[in-house]
Amino acid sequence: MPLVFVLNGPNLNLLGLRQPEIYGHETLADVERDCRALADELGLAIAFHQSNHEGAIVDRIHEARNEAAAIVINPAAYTHTSVAILDALKAFDGPVIEVHISNVHQRESFRHHSYVSLRADGVIAGCGTEGYRLALRRVASLVAARTG
Repeated sequence: MPLVFVLNGPNLNLLGLRQPEIYGHETLADVERDCRALADELGLAIAFHQSNHEGAIVDRIHEARNEAAAIVINPAAYTHTSVAILDALKAFDGPVIEVHISNVHQRESFRHHSYVSLRADGVIAGCGTEGYRLALRRVASLVAARTG
């Protein structure tokens, strides 16, 4: 089964607790459970990671170069600041789908720019945690197109 890395940036460990009016009440554990269930249906394996540290996310992207067929990434606040994450993603050959739980374009202007989008094959924003499942469906399609 193709392996997909699902990477989550800073503060997503507080999902369900932090600003539920923006991010909802589901926890990251709920998101992981739902992603694993869908991945099984789609014939994918997933490695699910979260870190509050930029370098740890870069390290996971580097690991993905040798292990993963695709990356789904919610870089959170690093979306708007991290050239390091962008550069790591540029060194990854598989599909990359960027996910944001909230619609970043309806929020503060600094959230309207994404470094990650410069590499992403698709961006899903404003669909709540369902965005992760939409991303997995897209990744399954892109991986199948590459191997079929």
